[in-house]
Amino acid sequence: MIRRLLHNKGEQSLEEQVELAKSGNEQVLNDLLKNYQPFIAKSVSEVCKRYIDPSKDDEFSIGLMAFHEAIQSYSREKGSSFLSFAKLVVKRKTIDYIRYEQRNLAVATLDQDCDEEEKSENPQEVRAALDRYDIETVNWYRRIEIQEYSEQLKTYNLSFDELTKVSPKHRDARESAVKVARTIYNDEYCRSFVLQKRKLPMKLLAEKVDVSKKTLERNRKFILAIFIILHEDYVYLKDYIREVGL
Repeated sequence: MIRRLLHNKGEQSLEEQVELAKSGNEQVLNDLLKNYQPFIAKSVSEVCKRYIDPSKDDEFSIGLMAFHEAIQSYSREKGSSFLSFAKLVVKRKTIDYIRYEQRNLAVATLDQDCDEEEKSENPQEVRAALDRYDIETVNWYRRIEIQEYSEQLKTYNLSFDELTKVSPKHRDARESAVKVARTIYNDEYCRSFVLQKRKLPMKLLAEKVDVSKKTLERNRKFILAIFIILHEDYVYLKDYIREVGL
């Protein structure tokens, strides 16, 4: 499908089409919103765990608006492909919508189950129920992020099982590896190199960081894994890094 779209647009890449849409080309924008409806429906269905009918399901409308938002906010400088970025935006907006609807339903159910006197007598129970719901929402987001992260790891020929085996055992070694990952992320050339080659620029890194080439090679996979977290929009995984002091 993508090849066909590129041919129809004079061999313009998808990213170039997105830039045209951002700059105000309404025709290109409308074409993108129309041609990528199957992509949007598939992304939404992965969240809803069911078939999404573009003509009937409200979730598709949310996904379509999210795709439009992704077009307006996408930046090629971040290194991710537009479709990877758009998929994340569509999924998160869909989750927001579902959770908003479910939270309203939960509140309505609580209101129905308690009369006015009971509600005034048990505000702590109502608050506790809503707090539990918020915790479930956070856990949902984390699961989605982990799924997305797992897919990103595959593009670097990495996996969770592999990371458990190669992660540095000592805290100082992990901290050192995270610092290297941050150095890569903050350096434009190194960042572009890793995104394009899916590997570390070992020779250049050896000159930039106070870590031996042997250590860099030993922790290569762990460094790449941390780099992916830093580069992608993984809110909860980034929070985890901060929480453990890395």
